[in-house]
Amino acid sequence: MNQQKIGAFLKELRSEKALTQEQLAEHLNVSRRTVSRWETGSNLPDLSVLVELADYYEVDLRQLLDGERKREKMNKELEETVHKVADYSNAQEQKLKRRINRVFLLGVLAFILYIVMLFLEITDKSPTYEAISSFALGLSFGTMLVGVLMTSRFSARIQETKMKLFRRQKP
Repeated sequence: MNQQKIGAFLKELRSEKALTQEQLAEHLNVSRRTVSRWETGSNLPDLSVLVELADYYEVDLRQLLDGERKREKMNKELEETVHKVADYSNAQEQKLKRRINRVFLLGVLAFILYIVMLFLEITDKSPTYEAISSFALGLSFGTMLVGVLMTSRFSARIQETKMKLFRRQKP
């Protein structure tokens, strides 16, 4: 798959519709810079966006992925499969976003609990108070660390390593 060729084809299709990068970006709910990166070939759109672009430009998804127009049309069954894969990909992405949001929310709540306990002017701090305060601080720090790792570019590597470890543990 030649990203530069795909990018040039995306630019050609946009030009045929007499759209600016800004107008296309607005239509797809992405930034103009993202569209620019697609067209220069430095990045490719997600599968769901590719499907949307194919529909918008009235071309086959295969044509977008090849970076050129083809005479033959993609058969309907293959097109439906691609749409299902894109829907599945979107669902998985939304599921991951919800998980990340829950992790960050848990961290924020733990930090708020820590701050509240910090500003409670209790002169006789019991071991339970200290334990809860330490737990809240540790939980907020831990969720912040997990959140950063989940949203970083290393998350795919972490997932890959995790899967390798699970495969080794199976008898």
